[in-house]
Amino acid sequence: MAEALTTAAPPRPADRDGGGFGHAPDSAASRLTTLQRRADFLRAASARRQGTAGFLLQARPRRADEAVPAQAIRVGFTCSRKVGNAVVRNRAKRRLRALARAVLPTAAQPGWDYVLVGRPEATVTRDYVAMLGDLAHALARVHAAPDPRDPADPGRAPRRRGGR
Repeated sequence: MAEALTTAAPPRPADRDGGGFGHAPDSAASRLTTLQRRADFLRAASARRQGTAGFLLQARPRRADEAVPAQAIRVGFTCSRKVGNAVVRNRAKRRLRALARAVLPTAAQPGWDYVLVGRPEATVTRDYVAMLGDLAHALARVHAAPDPRDPADPGRAPRRRGGR
């Protein structure tokens, strides 16, 4: 009995294969890293957005002066209290992480930050296959949009303020 207590527990899957959302270090998914600083979430919130039935995608290209590897794809997940209690929010974030693992390694662009924001009831109840399609479509739309901050973009319309 004492021998069973002294044996080490087997390593968790993240420890065994090097992390990176549970994939092998040499796979494309190993480029995925998680956003952890509030400032990164705020920068993504003020950039491009694409809403879907199950979640909101926020995306931004990183600046060259940021201290992050250029080939890294960073992703964050958030669900407000409007989504539900802690159990429901955690379930929604687990689903969003699974979507990111499945779609981002092939459809995301290196050098971008993405934030998946859960929607009340929809993130937990929407069909997973439909959400996979939603994420692929949202990524295509975000990457196709011109940068609204680029003054050299000829398709950029001037911002109008007030009632003029």
